[in-house]
Amino acid sequence: MNVSTLYGASKRVGKALTFGILVVPVTARSALAEPAVIAALGDSLTHGYGVPQGEGFVPQLEGWLRAQGLDVIVQNSGVSGDTTQGGLSRVGWTLGPEVDAMIVTLGGNDALRGIDPAVSKANLAGIVEAGQVADVDVLLIGVEAPMNFGADYKQAFDGMYGELAAQYDVALAPDFFEAIRDLPADELRALMQADGIHPNVQGVARIVPVLGPFVQSLVERAVEE
Repeated sequence: MNVSTLYGASKRVGKALTFGILVVPVTARSALAEPAVIAALGDSLTHGYGVPQGEGFVPQLEGWLRAQGLDVIVQNSGVSGDTTQGGLSRVGWTLGPEVDAMIVTLGGNDALRGIDPAVSKANLAGIVEAGQVADVDVLLIGVEAPMNFGADYKQAFDGMYGELAAQYDVALAPDFFEAIRDLPADELRALMQADGIHPNVQGVARIVPVLGPFVQSLVERAVEE
């Protein structure tokens, strides 16, 4: 719930707002008429690398959620080139008092650099823990490692998202690229930028409706709590 613009003395305590001695529970959201705020913590996939402003993952996702009837703002906390370590270093200021839930799409740059999956997993665990300390619902969005560093590396890396989701009891969308990963090569190329790593506008448009329901469930759960 966004409380930053509601009276200077107000603050968020768990899932309630305090105004002096008056406690207003989160169920008063409708009375306050404030949208749910979702922080999207990630790298270039989140940031919208290579696509026109307003047509990247975050704005397309927000548009999709609004089309489902949800009053929501998705904050773009993606930084191109970021690793899980970078995400961990900035999760604190990402989780502002107005944030109700957080989606995390990190790890792709770790895999491209061959960072030990145990290190990446520990960083993601720290991000999830920060969300839980802030009483914010979390959705992990997995990415798959290429075969550059061998099958054992890929297995450890790809598996860490499910392991973390089970360990911390948070929601999981197993694969950011699920919507397009298994397409024929020619069709896939038409949905990707020239680097073969980032989706173009049309690719994002294919990805969002598949990931959208996971985020929709996250938002609905956050609003109900």
